[in-house]
Amino acid sequence: MENKMFCYQCQETAGCTGCTQMGVCGKSPSVAAMQDLLIYASKGISEITTRLREEGVKIPKEINHLVTLNLFITITNANFDEGAITDKIILTLNKKQELLALLKDKKGLSEAAMWDDRDKNTYAEKAKSVGVLATKNEDIRSLRELIIYGLKGLSAYSKHANALLKDDEETDAFLQRALSKTLDDSLGIDELVALTLETGKYGVAGMALLDGANTSAYGNPEITKVNIGVGKNPGILISGHDLKDMEMLLEQTTGTGIDVYTHSEMLPAHYYPVFKKYPHFVGNYGNAWWKQKEEFESFNGPILMTTNCIVPPKPSYKDRLYTTGSAGFPGCKHISGDIGETKDFSQIIEQAKTCLPPVEIESGQIIGGFAHNQVIALADKVVHAVKSGAIKKFVVMGGCDGRAKARNYYTDFAKALPKDTVILTAGCAKYKYNKLNLGDIEGIPRILDAGQCNDSYSIALIALKLKEVFGLKDINDLPIIYNIAWYEQKAVIVLLALLYLGVKNIHLGPTLPAFFSANVAKVLVEKFKISGIGTVDDDMKLFFGE
Repeated sequence: MENKMFCYQCQETAGCTGCTQMGVCGKSPSVAAMQDLLIYASKGISEITTRLREEGVKIPKEINHLVTLNLFITITNANFDEGAITDKIILTLNKKQELLALLKDKKGLSEAAMWDDRDKNTYAEKAKSVGVLATKNEDIRSLRELIIYGLKGLSAYSKHANALLKDDEETDAFLQRALSKTLDDSLGIDELVALTLETGKYGVAGMALLDGANTSAYGNPEITKVNIGVGKNPGILISGHDLKDMEMLLEQTTGTGIDVYTHSEMLPAHYYPVFKKYPHFVGNYGNAWWKQKEEFESFNGPILMTTNCIVPPKPSYKDRLYTTGSAGFPGCKHISGDIGETKDFSQIIEQAKTCLPPVEIESGQIIGGFAHNQVIALADKVVHAVKSGAIKKFVVMGGCDGRAKARNYYTDFAKALPKDTVILTAGCAKYKYNKLNLGDIEGIPRILDAGQCNDSYSIALIALKLKEVFGLKDINDLPIIYNIAWYEQKAVIVLLALLYLGVKNIHLGPTLPAFFSANVAKVLVEKFKISGIGTVDDDMKLFFGE
């Protein structure tokens, strides 16, 4: 059967090899093609910006923001709107021509840098020759895609920081330089492996930039009990990851009689002090992103998707689903607004006033807010518990949740952990175990939730702080196990960041990425000791000798 598309950037890709007829995520072949072409156009403009920087030309922020947003739009489950993606291709070509006019030396530019076709009717055919499979050598393709997926993850961190008016020219320059290098046929495996690790280095920088942006705007996360029940007022549900959108929505709903609830990765917004001043910020509704079809149905009110994690909506609530930023879905209203602009959420608010209150699907509270500042404040208590033997191991179980039944492994794994272990988590993987009653150790909860996948930086800082307080030379000497669930490209940049920091023996599941060729997987296993997961019983024996 002829391939209608090819995509293998997420963990749920068909058959663990690649989606070829329709995306498991729900994207059509035509949308996949436009995403491929947008990446191609972004490589081209990035080659030009890299050349211009070498000539001493300063690249405007709007160009940096454009490339960043282009990559973010192509992350799994972010944007399904073919028209919106095509418009971004046209905009990128327009900006590329403006930059080409500034370039003194145009010799040796790639076809991607020179491509300038504004005829949308030709795009489907062009996309066939520039997608993932355009790189014929499997190992080179594997490393190029690993780098590109890492850069997509980095773009997410950068975009959220940009929304809070924080930029890092060095990180933007690297992102564009690395993207352009995926066009360079002279780079072999060794050079691409080095570029992969450099991507991890800038992943750390990107996470640090976002962490600083979030905490300077909203304060350091605090240990917080979050309500998971419902109130009596109509509500608006906000999902995705963008805290600036959250702030604007809370401000505009003040005094309207509308309650605001977080969903999935927006749960950690409750940990920030600034958001606690809003009495109508009621709690969290539902679980991880993949359960949204049933949970959005029962919520009754409108839903705002601020970033990735959209599941194609059911007709019964599609008219209540709004998108903004990098997110998009055909037939759903999109709320526009560039960086630094105030978005107008009045449509959502007016619709919410006509809706019934949400149906309660659970009750009680969950606890979180254990970002690096909070955990480091507890360092003496943690160190004492480790030295006394009360805490024997920390288990990093960050990352992503997903639909596959194999992910129940992480729930069973958490339940089976010895009582002297503590889970460090960030990301929606926590929904596999954050409502379990695992208790505490000397007052330290056995599940320490640092926040969103965007907050994985906290876990890295916690590990580095523990290395310091225990006086260790090697981060791998810490009593930490890394058992990480991955799904999409933000998990890839977290992985590369950990590799750059020297962390070894990382276990990835439920499956290893399909974009790891056999030879690339061998390099990663030999150099970094990356491996997959087994059964819960086998892994308990492996990690704890039990």
